[in-house]
Order: sequence, then C-alpha cells, then structure tokens
Amino acid sequence: MVGQRFLEALAERRVTETARVVVLCEEPRPAYDRVRLTSYFSGRTPDELSLVEDGFMARHGIELHLGDPAESIDRAARTVTARSGLTVAYDTLVLATGSYPFVPPVPGRDSDGCFVYRTIEDLLTIEEYAKNCASGVVVGGGLLGLEAAGALKGLGLTTHIVEFNPRLMAIQVDEGGGTALRRTVEDMGLIVHTGVGGKEITADGDGAVTAMTLSDGSSIDTDLVIFSAGVRPRDQLARDCGLEVGERGGIAVDERCRTSDPAVYAIGECALAADGRVYGLVAPGYEMAEVAAGTIAPQATETTGTTGTTETTETTETTETTETTEAPKRFTGADTSTKLKLLGVDVASFGDAHGTADGCLDVVYSDSRAGVYKKLVVGADGALLGGVLVGDAESYGMLRPLTGSVPPVAPEQLVLPAGLGAPAALGPSALPDEAIICNCHNVTKGAIRSAVTDHHCATVPEVKKCTKAGTGCGSCVKTLTSLVNDELEASGVSVDKGLCGCFGYTRAELYEIVRTLRITTYARLLDSHGRAEARQGEGCEVCKPAVASIIASLAPTLGASGYVLDGEQAALQDTNDHFLANLQRNGSYSIVPRIPGGEITPEKLIVIGEVARDFGLYTKITGGQRIDLFGARVDQLPLIWARLVDAGFESGHAYGKALRTVKSCVGQTWCRYGVQDSVRMAIDLELRYRGLRSPHKLKSAVSGCARECAEARGKDFGVIATSNGWNLYVGGNGGADPRHADLLAQDLDDKELIRLIDRFLMFYIRTADRLERTSAWLERIEGGLDHVRDVVVEDSLGLCAELEALMADHVAGYRDEWAETLGDPERLRRFVSFVNAPGAPDPTVRFVPERDQVKPDLTVLSGPTIPVRTLEGTASR
Repeated sequence: MVGQRFLEALAERRVTETARVVVLCEEPRPAYDRVRLTSYFSGRTPDELSLVEDGFMARHGIELHLGDPAESIDRAARTVTARSGLTVAYDTLVLATGSYPFVPPVPGRDSDGCFVYRTIEDLLTIEEYAKNCASGVVVGGGLLGLEAAGALKGLGLTTHIVEFNPRLMAIQVDEGGGTALRRTVEDMGLIVHTGVGGKEITADGDGAVTAMTLSDGSSIDTDLVIFSAGVRPRDQLARDCGLEVGERGGIAVDERCRTSDPAVYAIGECALAADGRVYGLVAPGYEMAEVAAGTIAPQATETTGTTGTTETTETTETTETTETTEAPKRFTGADTSTKLKLLGVDVASFGDAHGTADGCLDVVYSDSRAGVYKKLVVGADGALLGGVLVGDAESYGMLRPLTGSVPPVAPEQLVLPAGLGAPAALGPSALPDEAIICNCHNVTKGAIRSAVTDHHCATVPEVKKCTKAGTGCGSCVKTLTSLVNDELEASGVSVDKGLCGCFGYTRAELYEIVRTLRITTYARLLDSHGRAEARQGEGCEVCKPAVASIIASLAPTLGASGYVLDGEQAALQDTNDHFLANLQRNGSYSIVPRIPGGEITPEKLIVIGEVARDFGLYTKITGGQRIDLFGARVDQLPLIWARLVDAGFESGHAYGKALRTVKSCVGQTWCRYGVQDSVRMAIDLELRYRGLRSPHKLKSAVSGCARECAEARGKDFGVIATSNGWNLYVGGNGGADPRHADLLAQDLDDKELIRLIDRFLMFYIRTADRLERTSAWLERIEGGLDHVRDVVVEDSLGLCAELEALMADHVAGYRDEWAETLGDPERLRRFVSFVNAPGAPDPTVRFVPERDQVKPDLTVLSGPTIPVRTLEGTASR
C-alpha cells in the first residue's frame, strides 16, 4: 500500500514523465488493500481489493515485475538484483519492504494446518484448507487476530482466540474497553483465552495439526492454527548491504526518510522513523511516502537523466527524479489513532488512550448490556488528550481532530448517548482549520474548505478527488460530508434537497408524510405539502410517478387501492405502467410472465410457446431466468394475458419499479456442491416480494453454495448458502456501474433471513431517493452499510417492528395486476391503439423476419406521400 502511494506521489510530481521507474514486486499481484483484507471472506474479490487504477502503470511508464523480488543490493555499484537475475541500476533507491508476521517459537509450528494471515495468497490457502476443518485457533488477539478469527467463524469453524496479554487489543484499548470487547466477541460465539500463550502444537501421524496446548496446561482440539501475533520490519536487505538498522529492527531513517546511505530511502513498516518508532499503520506510511517523494523530486536538477530503484513487498520501484519547486516535508512522527470494525464491533482509540499524562482524568461511560464503552482522557486544563471507544465509535470523526484542545462542550456530553443529558452542540464547524480530518492522507479541515471555496468542488466525490480525503479507510467520510455541506451553505450555495419544483421535500420525507398522515391521493399531497406555487396544479413528470410509487407501496397499510391504474393513480404512472407492459422501440410491447426462481413446468413452457406462436411474438430467454415475449400491439395485451393467467402465470412486473426476479441455481437438490435448497428459497422470496413497489427496480438471486452460480452478489439483495444456513448480501448492482453486494448478516436460518430481507427492503423503500438503486442508496446514506446493519439487524432506531408490519401488509394485500385487469371490463377499455377507433390496430407497428422470428421494421424517414426506405430495405407510403 505504501509503495503504491509512493508511486502515485511520484506521478503527481511529474517525476515519471522523464524518469525510468522499475517495480520489483514479491507478490504475484500489484498493490492491494491490506486494511480490508478480511473482506475477501465476505465476497470481495482480489481484483476489487486492488489499489492500482487500471492503466496506471502503463500511463506513467512504470515497469512492473510481479513475483520477482529484490534479493541483494550493491550500494557501491548502485544496483539491485532480483530473484530472476534481473539487475537494475539506480541513482535513488527506496525500500518499502513492509513487514513479516511474527510466529512465536512454539514447538509444532511447522505442522500442516499452521498459517499466517498477511497476504491474499495466505487467505486463499487458509480458505482451501479450512474446507476439511471443524475448528481453528488464532494466536493473537490484536487487530489482525480478530479479523482472522472472524474469517474462520465465517468459514464455519468453531473458533478460539489465544491472547498472551490480559485483554484483547491491548495496545489500542484499556481494561474497560477490553472487557466490553471480549463480552461482545464471546456473544458472537467465539471462544476467548487471555493471559495465556501457546505452548505446543500437536500433530497426527501425517503431520497435520490436531491440538494446541496452552501455557496454563489446558488444551484445545483444533484442525487449524493461524498465527497473528504481530509483525516485524522486513529489514534483511538493508542488513545485508550494511545499512544502519535499529536494535529491535527497522531500517533507520531521518526526518526525510533517508537511510544511512543518502541514495537509499525507506518508508512504511520497514522503516525505523526519526522518532525511534516503527509505524505499522497505513496513515503514517502514506505520510512517509509523501515525504520521500517530495524529497527525491527536487534532486532532478542535480541528477537529470539518471535512474533509481525502490523496493517493496508490494512493489519494487526504480525512479528517476524531475524538477519541482516543492519544499520537502519532514516526517517526525505520526498520529496512531485507529478506527476499525472488527467482527462487526466498532473499536477506536486516539491520542493518549491509556491516560499516561500526569494529572489526567478519565470520563467514562459504560453500558455492558449494550456492549458499549467510551472513555475520554482529559488534562488538568480541560484539554482532550485521547480516548477509547468500543461498540459505538460514531463520534470518533469529531473527537480525534479535537485532541490537544479544549472541547467546546463538557466532556461528559461527548460520551453520553442521545437522550441522556443535554445534547452536545458539536459539529465540524467547531473544529479549527488545522484539525486533521483524514488521517490516512493527512488532510486538514482547511484543505477541505479550500477545495470547496477555491477549487469550486460542489460535491463530496469532487472533494475526495481533489484532496484524497475519505479515500483511505473511510472513517472520516461522515465528517467530510458535513464539512462540505456546511461550507457550501456558508458560501451561499443553495442546495435545494426537494424532489422537484413541485415539492420542497425529499422522496424519503414525502414517504413519511404519506405514511403518517395516511394521504391516499397525489392531489391531496400536492395541495397540502407542495410548494406554494405548485399547489392546485397538475404536478410534473418527476414527482407524479414518484408519489404514485409511494402510495402504491403503502396502499395496503393506508387502506387504498393497490391497483396502479385506478382513478387518479392511472394518470401518475410512467409510460410502461400505463399498459402494464414495457414499451419497445417500434411502439409494440413486451410480455414478461413471472417464473419464480426460474422454475417452470413443461406444461407452462408449452403455453408460452403456443402464445408466442399464435400471436407472432419474438421469444427470448433472459439473464433473469424468465422468458420474454416481444412484439405485441397494445390491443393484443389483454388477449395474450388472458391465456397466460388461465395457465397460472402472473405479471412479472418487468414494466414497474418493483421486484423483477429472484434467480437461483439448482441447489443441493441436483448439484453435488449445493449445501441448501436454493430453488425453494428463491421461489419463497419471489412470491413474497412480488409486486412490491420501490424507488427503483429490485433484483435478487439465491446461490446454493459459495460457487455463486446465481450471481447473488450482483443483486440488490442476494443470498448465498452456507453449511450453517444463509449469508445475506445487499446493495449489489450490475449494468453500467457494477457493484458487488456487501455482507449484511451470515449463517441465518430461513426465518431470520426473511425477517432481515423484510426489514432491509422496507427501510430502503422508506429512505431512498427517487430512482435510486440500493447500491447508490447504500453508498449515499449516512453511515453506509454500518448504519443499515445497525437499523436492520440491531434495531438501533426501534423501527424493525414497524418495517415488518409494513411488509406483512404488502404480502397480505398482494393482487396480480393482470388478473385484476382482466376481471374488470372498465379497466380493459384503455387497451386500444386509438380511442376513437377501439378495434383498429396501429398500422405503424410492423415487423420483418429474422432467424425464424420477427424483429421491428424501423422507419428511417417518413412522409405523407413519398416512398420511404426502412432499415430492412422495404418501402411503404
């Protein structure tokens, strides 16, 4: 990670425009996000973990050698030799070799089934070995140890954590925080052993792990052991070539990250900084990368045309410098504040978290039942010195920048939860401009304000691109968003959050108004809550379908008609909803019957074939495991649907902003890899959520095993079977802007799974913007996935009973729209091409043959009397 940031810093300073840059990389892949390494077990692919933008290396002329690390340095000749024998000359060498996992000298540590947890390759090996395991032990209860434990639990293993210190995360949290963390971790089913170490690992006759004996004499039966007991600087290259190293390891560097050889630099976890510390966090490493790049760049005036080499476990780079006027920065130390979510638990520490300063006092709030612990360390003068947050780290983004200053409110107000005591009127505006908002990229509040005022950034993504704030660990995004909005308002930029010119409310606010006041018509909503100038009007094409969708989704609860073409509702619908079918490019319509879970009988297949044949329809099997029929005139729709409904089909709602399909693989019923009945679950879900109107279309899938044949992680809500139940993923999306879904909950039984999907969908419908897919909503909503999980899984807002009741109303009130239409002659009257000639078909809807089917005959030019040539070469008048 640090090596890649260094490359980016060189490119930003235009060093790569005239320099030769060679990267020697030990691993078989370019730099990736180690901070989110464990997300691999939640479904994120190695490519998604990559930190290297597509085309970055080629665009900047960087030579990348994967799987070919440096093995020796000849400082006298200024060359680096790689494992392959490649020798590269340098003028400037930067070592970014990172660290290696420390494995305690426990007898049996080389047995089969013993692993470290450091790289993607480590995870791939662990995943494969764990398939035949029932239990596992993680040695180490620090940051990475808890992530490894979570990974083993997710793989279905009974998991033990062995920590030599008296508490988990001993470096980051104090005794109170450790107690709260342990209680929460144990409540998740993990077994914690603190104050003990591993004494011996026992193996069977084949050399495979069978047990671990602890230092207190107890023993744990286990099939697998992961060592995550800390890391050590990788400084062997430096030692071998005679560079100065620290007594306890680390390549000694000065404030500009130069080693004892002025031509050699060291950055990241391999470096012993000028303050005598080795920093294992990404933020200090990034800062060192910036310092090294800023120092190297000006040397171009002295070394024009020369090359140099930098090496890292992630990347090995050869660099040449170019001219710049940037004043070199210095690295004298770094903030080691940390905010993480481990096993679903928020954990954060900042400043003097352990209260080592003279005369300091602790302000503590603890709720053992909720698993929440908060401690602030306050100096004698009232200055905030540090703190520990476990279970609720929501305030971290505001507290950390205040470290070293006297907060504008009393400390106890900063730790008490909402509703206990006076509210703390503390926001980003209370922070000084020099406060560091993004610790990963060292971005101050002043820099963020400048991005808005001086660089005219008007959105959070624009500010991220301008400053890099929020692009690291992401813990500052909430504070960043507040700062950007505050600065825009202070600059006089009016940010109208209203849905349209008719309503000054957002879609989510209109949903609450309709639900609370039980408003059942658009006209009443517009007249009572529309903008003054819009009242008594007809509305617009933005708000009419949006309000129609809200009323339709709440209809069972409001006691209103759920049929979208009744009364006023008919005039509010989008084009497709007007005729309960998708309008195609030549004016014809498509018919999409529902096929729940993709399962269909031969008899129903025959009906679809006969209908397509009799009406001359184009037939296509879709990616959603349905059969679409194209080419129906509007007057044919009722005739076609009458036959389909008689055969037991229902509307597939391909025309509406509603649930489309729930795909499935064949699951354990037929597939030898399947572990659950995915077809049954897909059918159950599709029948439950059919007809559910939402801000945008909804797609789902159920896979019967981790092979993911149904592509569930590309759906709005996807389900993947495990040996223990079901994993639920949310916020996925295909199309032009694909996004893999995120893991919301795992190892759920059928009842728990359906309950959480009920809650998730109704919370999305309740809070999303108009035409906002779940993927965009999940990224936009404040707090993101963590907030949604708190609301949907933990019921943090107390809404779950209400969300479940709304879904129950929908399920009970569902009626097939086409069956309802066919049973009412008045409703059928709208299905005509010409209202003044109901029996006349539309003569412009024409077709030509292709591949034994039909396709639209599209007119290129038309006129009243002249012959017209169409795309197919036919002529008409």
